[in-house]
Amino acid sequence: MKSLMIAASLATLAIAAPAMAQDMTPTGYGTIGYAHGDYEGLDVGVIEGRIGARFGQYLGVEGELGGGVKGDTVNILGTNYDADLTYSVAGYGVGYLPVNPNFDLFARVGYGKSELDVSGPFGGKDSANSWNYGVGGQYFFTDKDGIRADYTRHDFDDNLGKADVVSVSYVRKF
Repeated sequence: MKSLMIAASLATLAIAAPAMAQDMTPTGYGTIGYAHGDYEGLDVGVIEGRIGARFGQYLGVEGELGGGVKGDTVNILGTNYDADLTYSVAGYGVGYLPVNPNFDLFARVGYGKSELDVSGPFGGKDSANSWNYGVGGQYFFTDKDGIRADYTRHDFDDNLGKADVVSVSYVRKF
């Protein structure tokens, strides 16, 4: 039994050592793209940018900033209101799964804030914080240039409810 435990411990170390030994020098990147957000039936268009750092093959962090470029009209009790996303900002931890040298899948979890501007008789600005989580993929067609697509769910801790955001972006490593 003791020799089995020693063998299992050595096997665990043999598997873990390459992951711990990987180069953790950060690789920076930036993205710019378009996102479609569904905020509880309110559809908005967003230009969003991200800046991030990847530490080795599997871990990274990124910050995201978006500004609304397409609003929507919503009818509340017979009155139309125009609504726009003023801004959205968030920070994320990112986990990567390299599929091949040019293609990665990823998952991300973070926290952010969004603000909507509603015009009409009882309009105004409303902002809320949210826990955000999502998945996506990215493909690099050169060493530095690629494209990324992702889905992110925003669970707001206020009266905005939730939002489903789908985005497509250009990625540039630096």
